[in-house]
Amino acid sequence: MAPVTVTGAVVAATLSIALLSYFLRKRSAHHKALSPKNPKKGLIDAIGNTPLIRINSLSEATGCEILGKAEFLNPGGSVKDRVAVKIIQEALESGQLVQGGVVTEGSAGSTAISLATVAPAYGCKCHVVIPDDAAIEKSQILEALGATVERVRPVSITHRDHYVNIARRRAFEANEVALKHKRVKHLDAKDVKQINGNTSEVDERSTVFSTDCKGGFFADQFENLANYRAHYEGTGPEIWEQTGGKLHAFVAAAGTGGTVAGVSRFLKEKDPSIECFLVDPPGSGLFNKVTRGVMYTKEEAEGRRLKNPFDTITEGIGINRLTENFKMAELDGAFRGTDMEAVEMSRFLLKNDGLFVGSSSAMNCVGAFRVAQLIGPGHTIVTILCDNGMRHLSKFHNAQYLSQHGLTPSATGLELLRLK
Repeated sequence: MAPVTVTGAVVAATLSIALLSYFLRKRSAHHKALSPKNPKKGLIDAIGNTPLIRINSLSEATGCEILGKAEFLNPGGSVKDRVAVKIIQEALESGQLVQGGVVTEGSAGSTAISLATVAPAYGCKCHVVIPDDAAIEKSQILEALGATVERVRPVSITHRDHYVNIARRRAFEANEVALKHKRVKHLDAKDVKQINGNTSEVDERSTVFSTDCKGGFFADQFENLANYRAHYEGTGPEIWEQTGGKLHAFVAAAGTGGTVAGVSRFLKEKDPSIECFLVDPPGSGLFNKVTRGVMYTKEEAEGRRLKNPFDTITEGIGINRLTENFKMAELDGAFRGTDMEAVEMSRFLLKNDGLFVGSSSAMNCVGAFRVAQLIGPGHTIVTILCDNGMRHLSKFHNAQYLSQHGLTPSATGLELLRLK
């Protein structure tokens, strides 16, 4: 009987060990599930790596996989967070900007908001010049973020008081204030009085920038290639990885041109067969540049254009000049989108997908639909969901404003887009 007893004891011990091992594994898995997974190290680390989401309604309507890069989930609420980080980091590394300095920018809204969001994380301040026809909530957000905001009337980029040109001057003025303050620290009271008496122009500027200002840096999002690099090094590689390299087309609108340039160039380098497209709003010359090689139509060349060249309700996209960033783009074609199409698309996405998007995001989705019509079912198309509708409440998502401009949405589906 002894062998039986020993065998029974061995079996019992084995079962006990197995059960203990099982419960320990379960406990370990439970604790692992509850433990934090690589928490982000501050605001800057949380920017980028946004999800790529399937836009179900458009995918089902076209037979394509239409995917949107959800850039509105960045901390500052838009794709421009990436640009703001890259611009400031490169400026700090080059010594053009120092902690305590002021980043200046001329922006219709999103880039300004992103700069105002990330600048404090680098110990810097933000001064923004914005056209006064931009949605008022953008100025309100900027002020809430602690930025200094100048709202100015819209004029041609060739005018010295275009918001971008004013922002450039503000950086120069901030540097003058910093230099003056640095010199004053090395002078005695008599010399200080003499300087103050002979530099009234600089003193007037001191009312804009405080005497503890450490200088200014003009972000220059339109021409600064840090914009392009942010997307070539970040957004493009993320899209490639998230799709496993299995995408057929990319489409986006352009304002500065950084997004469409950085993403298109990266994807083309990875796979030249990926087709990249521009979608362009009313008044912009980029559609003509891509399709015809010129920035203007025949009517514009003959001087018969009557409307404002930026007569569109979409904000942050469309331009009538070639920027250094847009020059980096590698595009296979372009589509013209209308304000009405963008409005209808935004309402369609909200109703069918729960996506509350801004004007540029809606135009990008118009572009994705157009690409799907062009290349046919069975393809994967990626676009950018730049920001959400929260900063477009007074215009793009305002029924009264749209009514005044003859843009009241009435479509029940995508019939407006299906006509083409």
